[in-house]
Amino acid sequence: MTEVPCEAVGDDTDREVVAHEWSELREFGTGLSLDDIRSGDWFTKLCFKALSSYTNTVDWQYFQERYEGLPADAIVDKRIKTAARYAALEGGLSASAYTLTIAATIGPRGGASAATVPAAGVTTMVDLAFITRLQLRLAYDIAVLYRTPLDLSDPDDMWKLIRVAFTIKSGAVVRESVLKVVPGMTRRVIKRFYSRTALTAAKGLPFVGKSLLQRNVIKIGIPGVGVPLAVAANHYTTLLAGRHAQAVFRNEARVIELAENLSRRSQHPQLMLWVAWLVIRANHKTSDEETLLMRHLTRLAREQHQVVDEQLAGLVDFDPAEVWRRIDAERGDLSDLLDVADRVATVDGAINAREKAVISELRERCRRV
Repeated sequence: MTEVPCEAVGDDTDREVVAHEWSELREFGTGLSLDDIRSGDWFTKLCFKALSSYTNTVDWQYFQERYEGLPADAIVDKRIKTAARYAALEGGLSASAYTLTIAATIGPRGGASAATVPAAGVTTMVDLAFITRLQLRLAYDIAVLYRTPLDLSDPDDMWKLIRVAFTIKSGAVVRESVLKVVPGMTRRVIKRFYSRTALTAAKGLPFVGKSLLQRNVIKIGIPGVGVPLAVAANHYTTLLAGRHAQAVFRNEARVIELAENLSRRSQHPQLMLWVAWLVIRANHKTSDEETLLMRHLTRLAREQHQVVDEQLAGLVDFDPAEVWRRIDAERGDLSDLLDVADRVATVDGAINAREKAVISELRERCRRV
């Protein structure tokens, strides 16, 4: 596969790249055993194959050289659209190959010979491998473009990339997305496929692998609608995956940017951490955005201000009185802390009543200093 799977110019170039990658991944599919597929080892092997050399080549500088002057949002939009186009072309190629494999070996009684099953299975796995690799790399590209750090040697970061590329939400809509893009008269056929015993073999796979395999069994295996369904489903699901990755990593980039701005402007870096945590804990719940913001505020306080607050890090039961005590002991302009409180309160959405109450008290105490 080319180092940037989501980039090509013109239909002919797109088709050439997709055909080349399809042939390359056919070798991967041919090398898989039934145990690989049933156990889910195919997914582990493909992740390593898809990302090992790719991540050594594709970084922020890589994109800067190819898209000089373009903002991240514009590059991401371009790559999502190109990935969806690649996926559609590959869907038609795989579905056509699957149909031809079966048709070439139809016996006189109208049944495919046993010898054709492995060949058809390889075609299914090639399609699965192509889309899986495409979406993994697309999600990684988007993370790089929004400068959200991912260390794929870290199991947590690797799992994060997989969650983003193949979200539970996206997995849940796979069937609905398939139903939306085919003619109404074929929908009953597709629904019957979901109840067939052909899908039960996938139940032993890990969740991600099972969801992807189910989608592919249905997508290219329905006589008469396989090709148009595969084209539309590949395009639609890749578009969904790309937009989801964009939403996740762009939001993370927004939170990191906020943390950097707050840290840079802070005149009271240690108190900044306590005030941020005070606002976050106002409603006794912590959102993903708040957790992310606190993590980066702590990192930046250490890196930019040489502040490491062991007391805050070791807290189990948080007492707001400790924050008020620290604020009352300060003198001078504390307006930077009010800015911290206001910005932290809105990081995960509209400010709520408890956060408003905390900020109101903070404002009164800052005025008395």
